[in-house]
Amino acid sequence: MSRTDRRRAFRAILAGADCVHPASVYDPISARIAEDLGFEAGMFAGSVASLAVLGAPDVVVLTLTEFAEQIRRMTRATTRLPLLADADHGYGNALSVMRTVEELDVAGVAALTIEDTALPRPYGQGGLHLLSRAEGADKLRAALAARSDPDLVIVGRTSALQAGGLDEALARAGAFAAAGADALFFTGVKSLEQVRALHAATGKPIILGGTEGEFPPAALAAAGARIALQGHQPFMAAVRAVQETLAALRAGTPPKALQNQPSVALMQQVTREAAYAAATRDFLGGG
Repeated sequence: MSRTDRRRAFRAILAGADCVHPASVYDPISARIAEDLGFEAGMFAGSVASLAVLGAPDVVVLTLTEFAEQIRRMTRATTRLPLLADADHGYGNALSVMRTVEELDVAGVAALTIEDTALPRPYGQGGLHLLSRAEGADKLRAALAARSDPDLVIVGRTSALQAGGLDEALARAGAFAAAGADALFFTGVKSLEQVRALHAATGKPIILGGTEGEFPPAALAAAGARIALQGHQPFMAAVRAVQETLAALRAGTPPKALQNQPSVALMQQVTREAAYAAATRDFLGGG
């Protein structure tokens, strides 16, 4: 599938009647596994990007270049998986948002979110702080102005439910929809009634973060949600697997006695060994 095909596939999810759980992915292998398992979309979160690229917590010290390059690796390694990228605050002001859209467009994302959180954390302030509604809307207008492919999905994201309550979230939903956002992303949803209210306010498709599976997909779909994140367990599981494997080796366990190692067939599948073997035969004169 071309870049445009993936973006249209993502738009089809937003226009559909179901609510899907995307795969949390962080590198070429995890993206390929998600694709092989038939996930409708992948999600590359800012927090996971910071962990995977820097080994750092989610305090927004990752750069746009690092973020875009990791995305490029994943989209290059897959053939069908539409990727939703968490572009945080757009790495700066509205002009930086424009640059972010340009970079993630060529990196191959199907969709990206721009949020209204004041990031990085302002000096002398703790907790969650939001930009003004006007600045949040202007960032989205800048993102749309920088979009060269109309099929690229621009999502307005807000943390207003946590920072200001439902009324503020509704107000921002209206402002972001008026700015032209293709979909709206909310964190901190506590009930299906909130989802219904947020969808009814604009009619835009709703994406939810951090639901952890407490709401049935059918109920979320009926309320207007089209995508619901469930957390980022794959990266966390990988950390534990590496720690346990290295600890076992350090303790003297023979490599052949290690548990939970992937089969040869699985490694051949996720590394696309057959395709490389065919290219070797076709273009290196045999082998």
